[in-house]
Amino acid sequence: MTPPASLLLLIAAIAAVRLVELGAARRNAQWAFARGGVEYGRRHYPAMVVLHVCLLVGILAEVTLADRAFAPLIGWPCLAVLSLAQAGRAWCMRALGPQWNTRVIVVPTAPLVTTGPYRWMRHPNYLVVVAEGIALPLVHTAWITALAFTLVNTAWLVVRIRAENRALWPATGSILTG
Repeated sequence: MTPPASLLLLIAAIAAVRLVELGAARRNAQWAFARGGVEYGRRHYPAMVVLHVCLLVGILAEVTLADRAFAPLIGWPCLAVLSLAQAGRAWCMRALGPQWNTRVIVVPTAPLVTTGPYRWMRHPNYLVVVAEGIALPLVHTAWITALAFTLVNTAWLVVRIRAENRALWPATGSILTG
C-alpha cells in the first residue's frame, strides 16, 4: 500500500514550507540574540518539533494503513482552509518581521507588535496552527490524526502560550491583561 501521489505532494509541500520557516527562524534567532534576546520555554520546544513531525507522519500512515480516500466534499474545503492557514502564517511572519520565530525569543528593547493580525489577537499564529492541524489531515479524511493532533496540540498550546505570556508580559503573565 502506498499513499496517493496527491497526498505525497501535499505533505512534501508542507514539509518544504516548514523547512523554509525553520531557516527564517534560525536567522531571526541570530538577529534577536545579537540584540540581547532572551529565550523562554526552551524545554518544551523539542516536543513541538516532534508533534509537528508526527502530524505529517500520522497523516501518511493513517491514509495508507486505513486506505483513506480523498472525499471531495471534505477534501476541497479543507484544502481551502489549509491555504488560508498558510496565508495567515505568512501574515503573522510579515507582521512580526525579524521578531517572528518558532522559539520564544524576546528582545527586551523591541516593541510589542500590535499590527497585522496582532491588532486583534495576541497569538494569531496558534489559531493558524489549530486550523492547519485539523484541515491538513482531513484533506484525505485522516480524521484520527486530526483528532489526535488537535488534542495533543491543545495541551501543548496551553504550555506554549503561558511561556509566551510570561516572556512578553512578565508583570502579569496573563493573556487577558498586559
